[in-house]
Amino acid sequence: MTGHAGLWLGLAPCLAALLAAALSAALIPWLRRHALAEPNARSSHDLPTPQGGGIAVIAAMLATVALAAAFQPVGMATAAALGAAVLLAVVGAADDRHALAVPPRLVLQAVAVTAAVGALPADHALLPFAPWWLERTLLVLAGLWFVNLVNFMDGLDWMTVAEMVPVTAALAMLGAFGMIGPEPALVAAALCGAMLGFAPFNRPVAKLFLGDVGSLPIGLLVGWCLLDLARHGHLAAALLLPLYYLADATLTLLRRMTRGEAPWRAHRAHFYQRATDNGFAVMQIAIMVFALNGVLAALAALTIWLPGPVTAAAALAAGGGAVTALLTLFARPRRLSRPGPA
Repeated sequence: MTGHAGLWLGLAPCLAALLAAALSAALIPWLRRHALAEPNARSSHDLPTPQGGGIAVIAAMLATVALAAAFQPVGMATAAALGAAVLLAVVGAADDRHALAVPPRLVLQAVAVTAAVGALPADHALLPFAPWWLERTLLVLAGLWFVNLVNFMDGLDWMTVAEMVPVTAALAMLGAFGMIGPEPALVAAALCGAMLGFAPFNRPVAKLFLGDVGSLPIGLLVGWCLLDLARHGHLAAALLLPLYYLADATLTLLRRMTRGEAPWRAHRAHFYQRATDNGFAVMQIAIMVFALNGVLAALAALTIWLPGPVTAAAALAAGGGAVTALLTLFARPRRLSRPGPA
């Protein structure tokens, strides 16, 4: 990594954290008047809470990357990904204020994801045996699912923080060793810092929610960074880092579809939501998810430092086992100790 890139990789988290914290504090009074999330039967909160903290997160990330770009301009692919993230932030903001119908929301999301995928380098190939058009179509579908699953999983205080801080931190550190491109590494570092700046306001009990204005673009950008990691030959690592989110959201969707439920309907069927119903405290859930992501990040690093199919298979099996164990724990009612006889 060049000197400028390495310097900004270290500065980006600090600058983005400061900006996100300042913006979050400044936005809360305005959001309290204009963007309150009212509790309902499917909510995990009991009091009206302002949503839209994603404005601070995305603005801080963009400002940090823009400042770095003044010294080392970013390429077309990065510019397209950032532009697509802005489009998704606008869509999310509109959905936060006035719930959008599903068809136009999906169409706009597809436009954003297609723009990001379409700007990838011509030599970008994960499936060399497949036609170019087929791979790009599959990437758009996968990106659309990842954007939505991040949105689906943002339903509990600190949940997105517990997921995205370890994932983006791992991506930034891998970037320092050249395992992903310098520009995705910069975006990941800035996003990590922005999430850390937002975290104190979202700490249980949250004073501020991320909102769709944050979760949708975060999903796109993290998916884009993971795609770059896979493009550099580290597919196992790219699967391991978001494995908890992939498993919780995908299994929940499949379970609901088998019951004939509409996938887009709001619900409380995710494993982390069931955990709150089963007696786990919000902070306990966030800590366990954060710890699991630390384990997944270590396994991802192992597949990179000790490359080979055996290591990849063993790491994926270990990661899958760890995720399964946590999902199983969340799905079962918590056993509380009973007082013994007097």
